[in-house]
Amino acid sequence: MHQNWGFRLVSQLGLREKKFNNLQLEAIDEAFSSLGESVKVAIYFHPENTFEIKKSDIPHTVADFSVALEKIFGPSARCLEILFMKNLHAKVEVICRWQACEDPLSEWILPEVTFQEYVRLMRQDFEAKKEEVEMRVLLNEQEELKR
Repeated sequence: MHQNWGFRLVSQLGLREKKFNNLQLEAIDEAFSSLGESVKVAIYFHPENTFEIKKSDIPHTVADFSVALEKIFGPSARCLEILFMKNLHAKVEVICRWQACEDPLSEWILPEVTFQEYVRLMRQDFEAKKEEVEMRVLLNEQEELKR
């Protein structure tokens, strides 16, 4: 009976990862769409043909995608990445807490975070948040089985 729980947890981990990947792609897609449909198509075309990064691969190759954007747009790529982060934050609905320094002014200092680091932190918090909810469901199932 306990073996099924292990399988369900593993499959839930895969589902959380897939859900986050979909949210990440939606966030990027929305950012590109804000530039216009033809621009969005052109932007996806260039990384795929020049850097061999397909749209579906972006969640697994965030660093390479970021480098590709940098080569395409130069320093302006950061503006797109900020828009990606803003869109992703709205979709994921988790709050990343930054570790504060001992300096009393540290609450006014924002850490410099790369797009890759931000995605990593959001993924980590998203998966942790969902895991807590699913663990409660499994505990309720265990109680039901005891009855």
